[in-house]
Amino acid sequence: MLTPDSPHFYTPAGTIIGWRDGAVVRASGIRYARAARFQPPVDEPPSAGPLLATAPGPACPQVVDSLLNQALGPALAGRTYDEDCLRLTVTTPGDGLPTERLPVLVWVHGGSYVSGAGDLAFYDPAPLVAEQRVVVVAVTYRLGLFGFLGRADAPANLGLLDLLSALRWVQRTIAGFGGDPACVTLLGHSSGGDAAAHLLVAEGAAGLFQRVILHSAPLGLAPNRARMTQAMAAAVGAIPADAPYQEVLTREVLAWRAARWAGLKSGMPFGTQYGAYPLPDEAALDQAWRAAAPTVDVLIGATAEELRFFAVIDPKFRWLGRLPLGPALTRRLVAAGSRRIYVDPAAAFANRHAQAGGRAYLFTVTYRPQGSAFGAAHTIDLPLLFGTQETWAAVPLLGDAPWEEVDRAGRQVRRLWAEFARTGALPATAEIPGVLHVRRV
Repeated sequence: MLTPDSPHFYTPAGTIIGWRDGAVVRASGIRYARAARFQPPVDEPPSAGPLLATAPGPACPQVVDSLLNQALGPALAGRTYDEDCLRLTVTTPGDGLPTERLPVLVWVHGGSYVSGAGDLAFYDPAPLVAEQRVVVVAVTYRLGLFGFLGRADAPANLGLLDLLSALRWVQRTIAGFGGDPACVTLLGHSSGGDAAAHLLVAEGAAGLFQRVILHSAPLGLAPNRARMTQAMAAAVGAIPADAPYQEVLTREVLAWRAARWAGLKSGMPFGTQYGAYPLPDEAALDQAWRAAAPTVDVLIGATAEELRFFAVIDPKFRWLGRLPLGPALTRRLVAAGSRRIYVDPAAAFANRHAQAGGRAYLFTVTYRPQGSAFGAAHTIDLPLLFGTQETWAAVPLLGDAPWEEVDRAGRQVRRLWAEFARTGALPATAEIPGVLHVRRV
């Protein structure tokens, strides 16, 4: 992959050697920090020599959920896992110049805080980068027990601290890739959206980004988690410092089991913890979001049938659907759960932000691919932003939808999202029929 004309980026982090990939240039697997197990990250110092950035970094070790394959296919096939996973990948236009100052989007992946990586194939930002001339930084951070369960022997919110470290790297370094450090948008999906929402009020985050785009953030699961978290920590117990990561994952399963009694919250038991650095106490959270509102633009929303994703893949829902009144009951449960976890909290977040003096937009994704059992479910927005026909070909989520239809809709969504990243402003209302509705709050 390394050739005499491989792109070189001259940055405060050192000289970074990337690679050309069609209409874009990538620098992959760049280390932004290091962290010992259960310890805060330490920002990576500048490199004395050239940094070869031509291969993805490892994913955080994780328990692979086979149920997700029913919707998303084998997304992690072929990936390596390592606790030393604090890496990021930068994608820029292929004809970009270091003297340019392009908008930057920092991608925070979802996965219930326990699965995924920033640079999975179907998160490929190449279409967004090439069409809209933006720079995308995809971040991999610590997950599950490695990053999101504070205990006596481990601080809370380590994964959130990883993201702050990555944002500091962007501020120091992104100009060398043609990006504008004064025009940074956090783009988070699902638990990544939840993390991005909390970074608005994290100590040390001020000035690291100017906008946030929050897709399907499960904000309804965020409050009142302390008792569940304590039960999880007790179930995990002390972990020997020299335990292999496989043993840590075994303890993670114990934490999941200890959270089963917590109702809807047990669907995402790992997450941010209030009152632990860098987050305020839960009682101060609302006021902290209000205080941050005037300095950050917000675009937030959900899909029209969020929980239908889980109704299709979860055996409990499938059993319910076989009962005489099961399909109707499933629809009601999906609608009620979607409102409680995603839709109503997104509207409340946008309304509070606007009332506190910030600029806020609220969106609903209504796209329903033909031949798909998932409809307008959780994650249906992802192929409208990222990936190519090749990377989505093995993903059941899209059903029989022709790629031309997906790409046509996606181009319109990517245009709107890039405009928000550039200016923080959108029309008072914007409609892509059958795909998306956006309105200013």
